[in-house]
Amino acid sequence: MIKGIGLSVIASVLFGVMYYYTSTLAPLDGEQVFGWRTLLTVPFLTLFMLFSADWRKVGETLAWACQRPRRLLFLPLTSALLGVQLWLFLWAPLHGKALEVSLGYFLLPLTMVLAGRVIFGDRLSLLQKLAVACALLGVGNALYQVGGVSWSTLVVALGYPVYFILRRRFGTDNLGGLWCELTLMLPVAAWFAFGDGGASAALRVSPALYWQIPLLGVISAAALVCYILASRLLPFSLFGLLSYVEPVLLVIVALLLGESISRSEWLTYLPIWLAVLLLVAEGTRHLLRRRRI
Repeated sequence: MIKGIGLSVIASVLFGVMYYYTSTLAPLDGEQVFGWRTLLTVPFLTLFMLFSADWRKVGETLAWACQRPRRLLFLPLTSALLGVQLWLFLWAPLHGKALEVSLGYFLLPLTMVLAGRVIFGDRLSLLQKLAVACALLGVGNALYQVGGVSWSTLVVALGYPVYFILRRRFGTDNLGGLWCELTLMLPVAAWFAFGDGGASAALRVSPALYWQIPLLGVISAAALVCYILASRLLPFSLFGLLSYVEPVLLVIVALLLGESISRSEWLTYLPIWLAVLLLVAEGTRHLLRRRRI
């Protein structure tokens, strides 16, 4: 249990470090950073799967996809959905959108709760209903103040539930499915990393990228492996609670990068943070109840 908690926290810290580290990779832009991260993560993930006996999941996923021709369209779809999220995660800190994306990650648990209610018929507890009400208050303030929630916030808050629902529906929510999705991204990642001579030009301007780019791959792979190991060592409810550490760190990174929360935005952020605390309380209560049983 303690090992799993430690690995989960380390994964969240590493994701936060990567969020900040992206801002140090100038003159690379968000697309180039996404390309390099993907190119360097796939080999590390492959090695991990070979040593952890998860490689068979790749064969199972490919066999499932080949059973019916239309299924061959499914993996590119989920790969594209995941690719957009990975790109946005690295693009946001470079374009002053880190705070907006972190808000999306705070909203994500709430949109997942709502998706479970609408798609899978899950019942909402009293605390979950209160959390949804708080989140609606925050989103309502954003709509009132600026006429809408930013597109980057919506991509995270709404895009990930669609991705997870599709993977669950088709039974590819495993490491084999993830490996296939990342592998399908490799041509696009290579184009972003090497297209139009962008990589060589960046390396000439900043020779430090020769070691900074490989370090990005190490951080990304280490975060992913710690995340996977933690998911196996912890009860699902506790693992879910610990996932709230990451958006807190993303807000800290956004503030370190010079972004700020204006007075009018506090009525957006505070209710959403309160909603997250209510979900944490709900999850903690559920976990304690299971231990008593």
